[in-house]
Amino acid sequence: MYKIISVVGARPNFMKVAPIHRAFLEHRDTFTHLICHTGQHYDANMSKVFFEDLELPVPDYYLGVGSGSHAVQTANVMIQFEQVLLKEQPDMILVVGDVNSTIACALTAAKLGIKTSHVEAGLRSFDRAMPEEINRVLTDSIADYLFVTEKSGLENLHREGVSSDKVFFSGNCMIDSVVRYLPKAEQSEILLQYKLSPKQYILITLHRPSNVDNPAKLGELINFLNTVAAKRKVIFPIHPRTKRNMADSNLLETLHPDITLIDPAGYLDFLNLIKNAEAIVTDSGGIQEESTYLGIPCLTLRKNTERPVTIEVGTNQLMGDDFPRALEALNEILQGKVKAGSIPELWDGHAAERIVEKLKELL
Repeated sequence: MYKIISVVGARPNFMKVAPIHRAFLEHRDTFTHLICHTGQHYDANMSKVFFEDLELPVPDYYLGVGSGSHAVQTANVMIQFEQVLLKEQPDMILVVGDVNSTIACALTAAKLGIKTSHVEAGLRSFDRAMPEEINRVLTDSIADYLFVTEKSGLENLHREGVSSDKVFFSGNCMIDSVVRYLPKAEQSEILLQYKLSPKQYILITLHRPSNVDNPAKLGELINFLNTVAAKRKVIFPIHPRTKRNMADSNLLETLHPDITLIDPAGYLDFLNLIKNAEAIVTDSGGIQEESTYLGIPCLTLRKNTERPVTIEVGTNQLMGDDFPRALEALNEILQGKVKAGSIPELWDGHAAERIVEKLKELL
């Protein structure tokens, strides 16, 4: 019997660990699976995401580290996670994604001689100004097994000299959750709640410092959103920092009346918003993947993406921080000139099963 501890730290992690947890439950004779939630992100929707939307159990450990600088947050996770590892003595930990909890727990396990698997390994934006890029590179360099979502991950790890016998192309666990929960998400009443008609609104999510922390750039963003709202209704689940920055710059009152700001939505509600959007404008990583799987046009307001398959194969287009260019691209979408996309290889709803089957071979 092998004991595995999976780590979740921020909301995108939950959608990846949920299918992995279910896959481990199918092998109860081989694995004991525990979940440690570091508490890096916490909001009022968290229990809903865990219990109702993703059918996850109460985490076996909740560290409650909360917010702080990157150094403070990473250090606090390491200090508290070390106690969990010393108590449980697991055979392996499993980390997902690229948040501070990912590198903190991987580093703590490595120092104690405990094996680590990194799910969603090999993704690279090649932008070291992104904290997530530092987390990705460092986690991959110390992990024992690397599970990759797209071919670019295989190429990046090979170029970095990672031995091929520890790298596995498994597919995308985020898509496992989309496949499983889409029928349930379709029962959401969020469109009715906000008086939205399918394919008659633009979904916006923007939170990266490069877009929302600079007052001048934020002003440009508001002008862009107001221009969009003159053409279509806009629904904007707004990150707390984005909203605070808008308020501090006295920009909230300048928003077009057809821009609806809402609190961050639960998983099922948000999946419904993605599926029914006419287009999406985002700077998120995961939404690039979800929109590609669902065939929804996506404009990414970033200069780079660590998920190039969403552009090469999927429905995503990279706009940089060029709002006029993004507006031009959006106008084309609204006129029916939509980029055709397809579903990337192994994004089939069975990635977690492949991961657990491989771990059964490896341990």
